[in-house]
This record gives sequence, C-alpha cells and structure tokens, in this order.
Amino acid sequence: MQKSNLELVRRWFDQVWNNKRREAIAEMLAPDAVVTEGGRTSVGPQGFYPFFDRMQAAFSDITITIHDAIAQGDKVCVRWSAKMRHTGDSFGVPPTGKALETTGISIVQVAGGKLIAGWQNWDVLGLMQQIRSAPPRGAMYAAAAGR
Repeated sequence: MQKSNLELVRRWFDQVWNNKRREAIAEMLAPDAVVTEGGRTSVGPQGFYPFFDRMQAAFSDITITIHDAIAQGDKVCVRWSAKMRHTGDSFGVPPTGKALETTGISIVQVAGGKLIAGWQNWDVLGLMQQIRSAPPRGAMYAAAAGR
C-alpha cells in the first residue's frame, strides 16, 4: 500500500507539474480533497485549478525533481526542488525571463487511489528574491552574522 501511495504522489508531480497536464488534477485529486499551502486552503480539483493556472501563467518550463520521498501508512512526504522561468506576471512583478529555482516539502494523504489531503510549504520568499534580484537569503544571514 505504501509503495502504491508513493507511486501516486510521484505521478502527481510528474503529470501535473512536469507534463503540465491540467486534466491529471481531476484524475488524481479527490473531489473533496483539502490542500493547504501556507495560509491558503483549496478543496478538490475546482479549488486547485486556480493555483495551477496562476503558476502556469507566471512560470514556464516548470520542472520538479523529487529528492526524497518517504511513505508511512496513508501519508507520503516529499522533499523537492523546482526550476522554472519567470515568463508571466507574478507577485506583482512583470515577467523578467529569469531562470529560477526553489525548494519545498509536501505531505500528502492518500485513500482509495486518490490524494485526499495535502500540506505544502515552499520557499516563496526565495523565489521572490530571485525575481526581484534581491540578495539570496543566505547572503543576508551571513551579512547579519558579520561574515
């Protein structure tokens, strides 16, 4: 069971994000699934579509790489990174054409072969800093520490 849950989550990232298959959202996300990201919650495919559409409009060539995936019971935890290009308006900034990278962790609950819940956190601040050409967060920490 854990192996099939892990395969479903890997397929989600591959089909939805790497292959940009919007229809895969309804194929894998339960109609009443609750997805929480930061302080926002969406319910089912209809609630998730706006996020997917915003990401596709703002960033082209999104490629997700899964670095670690752990399954336990009905939950799967995935540590991932993403590469993309800023080709649309996002975070109130016109397209810059910049190549960007970010990282995140997602925890997904699976039942009946569908994703029924998800909790996700990713480095939106780091992405915004890249878009706006701010110094990387690590550089700010080093400067604060006097390095």
